[in-house]
Amino acid sequence: MARVYNFSAGPAVLPEEVLRQCADEMLDYAGCGMSVMEMSHRSSVFQKIIDDAEADLRALMNIPENYKVIFTQGGDSLLFSTVFMNLAANGKADYVITGNWAKKAFQEAQILGDAVAVASSADKNFSYIPDCSDLPIREDASYLYICENNTIYGTKFGELPNTKGHVLVADQSSMFLSGPVDVTRYGLIHAGVQKNVGPAGVQIVIVREDLVPDDLPGVPTMLRLKTQIDAGSLYNTPNCWGIYVCGKVFKWIEKNGGLAAMGERNAEKAALLYDFLDESELFSSTVEPSDRSLMNVPFVTGNKELDAEFVAEAAKAGLVNLKGHRSVGGMRASIYNAMPREGVEALVSFMKDFELSH
Repeated sequence: MARVYNFSAGPAVLPEEVLRQCADEMLDYAGCGMSVMEMSHRSSVFQKIIDDAEADLRALMNIPENYKVIFTQGGDSLLFSTVFMNLAANGKADYVITGNWAKKAFQEAQILGDAVAVASSADKNFSYIPDCSDLPIREDASYLYICENNTIYGTKFGELPNTKGHVLVADQSSMFLSGPVDVTRYGLIHAGVQKNVGPAGVQIVIVREDLVPDDLPGVPTMLRLKTQIDAGSLYNTPNCWGIYVCGKVFKWIEKNGGLAAMGERNAEKAALLYDFLDESELFSSTVEPSDRSLMNVPFVTGNKELDAEFVAEAAKAGLVNLKGHRSVGGMRASIYNAMPREGVEALVSFMKDFELSH
């Protein structure tokens, strides 16, 4: 069976080259006589895998030495609590609500302490990014939290908020490694890798070391960032296979020009789709043009039955996982790093034919 063009929001498409490398090494990794799935996380072989992965990520993102990198488990949903427990030193933090995931992070913080929403785009179903140039951030807020790219609603911060000197925390899950990032502008970045980097089950946290508390009375061991930092992400058995695949993807990105090249490619792919949507008489974008994501592109026809027909017919043509999230409806094309330009061209071509026949 031929491979399809997979537009899933996550778990998402991986580079075919990486998948083939993983297949080739499935039974015998680097001559050790076993799969990465079978080996001990305490072995010297796996230690090299995770060390190389961290080194390659640091090189790709130019991560300063005073930032720690850890590979965690539990999903970004667990990190919503972890971030607040570790960084909200006085139990106070402010949030910008731009979609479901920022809202969920905010709700978790509310359970644990004093969290305030200082801006929101809920009034227009999260179809835009609110003005963050002069937010009413509390002076004693420990940090300002954003979800920088919104997978469901297809929006992205074009400019980072004016934090007024406060620490910036960003969930970058669906934009991670999609282009250059100045890590020094953030106190903490977290990302689930199942969008742009690897299989589900691994989260990457990049945190400035001075923000990590030495002791957190009352906080469970596994929810302390310091626990995993001190253990090199090996306090307990990690997702060895997932980290291994992430390492492969890091090398694939570097081989293909690094983050600058990824950013250029992603902008070109997104332009192909958005240009058609802006010209189409049948399909339309659901997002304000200035706030459009390069990774996640929701679109609709305005007719639910026609949307369903489009999704079904597209799947028959090898264009799969285009059904939109229930919060937006219609369709959504996630065009991450590993989605080739040819996939977007095939989608646009199919959309043109569908429009002509309807």
